[in-house]
Amino acid sequence: MNDFHLAQVNVGRILAPLDTPRLADFVAQLSEINALADGSPGFVWRMVDDGGADATSLRPQSDDDLFLINCSVWESVEALRDYVYRSDHLRVLARRREWFERLSDHHFALWWVPAGHRPSVEEAMERVALLREKGESPDAFTFRAPHPPPTGVAVG
Repeated sequence: MNDFHLAQVNVGRILAPLDTPRLADFVAQLSEINALADGSPGFVWRMVDDGGADATSLRPQSDDDLFLINCSVWESVEALRDYVYRSDHLRVLARRREWFERLSDHHFALWWVPAGHRPSVEEAMERVALLREKGESPDAFTFRAPHPPPTGVAVG
């Protein structure tokens, strides 16, 4: 068993409220894409709101109702990469500009967590901020420059 798993966070600002026609196609695909993640090799966990289906009611920026967060944990960089770029998720990802604003700064971060750890919204947003402030490091990185898991036994 691995002592560490890979956490990922992806944030974005939608172009309209979730209950509008502009976002209807995006919302209609959420259950399917989340089920695809849940059943993917290497999937461990994903953040959900109190409704338990997805994280669309969580607001990582309390003053912005259009700002969404997606956070999950995977066994490895390869497992997450396969889900993102080698599954039907890519079909939805290719349409992201229809639903999300183009952000000028980092909106995606990866980091290693002890196996069994579940990141909070606050922890995930801290990793995005760390990547924005300091660039790629073992504490916050991207697919472009992945870091290996820490060596040794995880504590925490």
